[in-house]
Amino acid sequence: MNDLTDFVIEAHGGLDRYRRFTSATAHFRTGGALWAVKGRAGILAEAEVRVDLQEQHASHRPFPAPGLRTSFTAQRVAIESDTGEVKAERLDPRAAFAGHTLHTPWDDLHVAYFAGYAMWTYLTAPFSFASPGFRTEQLSPVQEEGQTWQRLKVTFPDHVATHCREQTFHFDESGLLRRHDYTAEVINAGPAAHYCSDHREFNGIMVPTRRRVHPVGADGAVDRDLELVTIDIDEVSFT
Repeated sequence: MNDLTDFVIEAHGGLDRYRRFTSATAHFRTGGALWAVKGRAGILAEAEVRVDLQEQHASHRPFPAPGLRTSFTAQRVAIESDTGEVKAERLDPRAAFAGHTLHTPWDDLHVAYFAGYAMWTYLTAPFSFASPGFRTEQLSPVQEEGQTWQRLKVTFPDHVATHCREQTFHFDESGLLRRHDYTAEVINAGPAAHYCSDHREFNGIMVPTRRRVHPVGADGAVDRDLELVTIDIDEVSFT
């Protein structure tokens, strides 16, 4: 790891504290234009997600109806009852997005895979950068919102499901995450800028509770008028 990686991990609560926990559970609300485009408006209007912090696993509930939940890993996604009965399952779930365009409708398992890897990525960063297989590189700083934001290019290992292999994270002068750039390959709609704000401390860990994802044009300009995805986190518990 480089000095900036160490700095931002410490700013979010520190690796020693983070490693005391094995999971994080967040209650959140989500919206934005993406869900209607995919024919799934309101699918995660209000939900709870639990992510494992030591390996990649996530579960949303209720999904897609009361009494049901998801089970996500990079190799498998499923819909289960609250008692663990498998209702639907898909192995190699990334392959199910082959040939998709922005307007290709999603079924329950498409949503479960996308939401699972996305929320795992968001709730484990920047601590995941210290995990085996992750590589970080400090980029030149940028000026945004009247501030200087330091940037890290993070290369995710092949065994981790996420938006794309290389992603760029922007941090303010205090080391808190303010912007996250990536191309969500499963959506096939080009690059996006994911802004993070309203940080709150939960069990000693700093978490941005307001997230807004906007498209980025070919000229690099962010369309702040269009919200692709919105995430508002009400509560997080690290255990």
